[in-house]
Amino acid sequence: MLHDGRAPYWLVSRMERLAKAILKVMVDEYGETEVLRRLSDPLWFQALSCALAYDWDSSGTTTVVCGVLKAALEKEDLGLKAAGGKGRLSNEAPKELLKISRQFDISEEDTLRLQYASRMTAKVDNAAIQAGYRLYHHTIYVSKYGEWCVIQQGMNPELRTARRYHWLSKNVSSFVDEPHEGIVGSIVHKNVLDMTAKESEGCRKASTDLVKEPTSKIERLYESLRLKSQESLNKWLSNKNFEEPEYVVEFRLNPKAMNWKALAQLYEFQPRNYEEVLACQGIGPATVRGLALISELIFGEKASWRDPVKYSFAFGGKDGVPFPVKRKEYDEAIATLEASIHKARLGERDRLYALRRLRAYVNPS
Repeated sequence: MLHDGRAPYWLVSRMERLAKAILKVMVDEYGETEVLRRLSDPLWFQALSCALAYDWDSSGTTTVVCGVLKAALEKEDLGLKAAGGKGRLSNEAPKELLKISRQFDISEEDTLRLQYASRMTAKVDNAAIQAGYRLYHHTIYVSKYGEWCVIQQGMNPELRTARRYHWLSKNVSSFVDEPHEGIVGSIVHKNVLDMTAKESEGCRKASTDLVKEPTSKIERLYESLRLKSQESLNKWLSNKNFEEPEYVVEFRLNPKAMNWKALAQLYEFQPRNYEEVLACQGIGPATVRGLALISELIFGEKASWRDPVKYSFAFGGKDGVPFPVKRKEYDEAIATLEASIHKARLGERDRLYALRRLRAYVNPS
């Protein structure tokens, strides 16, 4: 949830000292690579926030903890550094990466790769996944070996909720094909365009083939989807009929929203794949959506409209945040787990202990 205000200095200063101590022990015990892997784990990052005594359900979990970690790494030579941050600080990431590369003696070629990774992770979560969250925080952590991890967050101002995205260089073979380590959000939305999903592979290819055509042809195809005299469903359906804001469920066709200049550049460039399409400057959410729409409605290559969020509140919260506890679903989950334990070939003593531990959560004393 979005929380206003700032974290008090007395807390942040202590968070920095504790974070520095934790990071130092982890680097000594496990190495820089393992620290990056753990930061890329959404659940571990959430646990770290709680260990540092920050709000568990606040949007500031991301911004404050990332800021604290960045400050701690700046004050200690641990073979790890961070670039970027909240708001305007996110735009400083390329310059800061250049500085970090000099500190770690990273080659010019690898520095360019780091800057590209910083830019593409932001581009993907802003344009390729469309759930109504615009990024306002971006932090990239870099090891002395040139490995990286990205933690960034988007805001949905209408719902007053935030969503966090985690990336790890080791597991990114493609920026546009299931690239995330995890996505954390308080709400699972309906009708989310996800061009990074496996199910969108055909749509990605069709979109790439489309931009290799002259923009005049793309414009004709786009306009053919609805006659100018034809009414849009938006006229007859009000927002109250949707569970999601209108921009999530997109019925409108607006050629002016397409970036025809960027598409003309892509026609000259002739991209080899969808990643190169997305990397082009000026290709934003509207153009991505327009290309996906043509690919699906004319060429039959469907995109995924399933929300890729992987970690969320399971059954709600006792205070009704982000929604009241769903008791029926809660009981069904308990019954399923109890049945699984019963069917498992466990010893009687092990089964009894497992059930006792489970029931402790159901009926706490």
